[in-house]
Amino acid sequence: MKIQVITLFPEMFTGVWGASMLWKAQDRGIVQYSTIDLRTFGLGSRRTVDDTPYGGGDGMLLKPEPVVAAIEAAKKNDPDALVLLPTPRGKLYKQSDAKRLAAGGKGLIIVCPRYEGYDERITAWVDEQVCIGNYVLTGGELPAMTIIDSVVRLLPGVLGGEHSAEIESFQDDDETVEYPQYTRPVEFRGMKVPEVLQNGHHGEIAKWRKDQ
Repeated sequence: MKIQVITLFPEMFTGVWGASMLWKAQDRGIVQYSTIDLRTFGLGSRRTVDDTPYGGGDGMLLKPEPVVAAIEAAKKNDPDALVLLPTPRGKLYKQSDAKRLAAGGKGLIIVCPRYEGYDERITAWVDEQVCIGNYVLTGGELPAMTIIDSVVRLLPGVLGGEHSAEIESFQDDDETVEYPQYTRPVEFRGMKVPEVLQNGHHGEIAKWRKDQ
């Protein structure tokens, strides 16, 4: 899978892609990451990417020309890739979306908004607008990282365990959370591991986990 991120701050992704499971996925050839610096497509000698909004108001908006040019450049690298736009106006992103994107067999191009937002016309080049939660961030980089992490970890061969992702929270219905888990010691500061988990009876353990 190819994952391309269009951003004004490509350096933000270096540490994320260079550690843990995201690094392993790339090292194993399962995924290929790249950033596209939006400033490269800025207009004029100052590489301008933003402007004031029509109708007035505070803040600056990303201009359509640089964003669309960046998307078109990314499409040349991966013509069938899906273009995602993290935005409060998008559909709430859930585990079922991560599963769908991981299983879809297509690459991802994620556009990271900045400033006060973006010219609405860029959405004509976007396949999906997604929202990771009802709060505001300074840009789309952190949502992009969240989406990438949630998708890549579901790709075959990334987590390692054959069933690692099958019994996780939200995996079945976007709502059900995984059961509580414990490790040694049996007692820690007066709090004990539930007796049912200690008795070795797999049927009772399975029932307890389902109830939880």
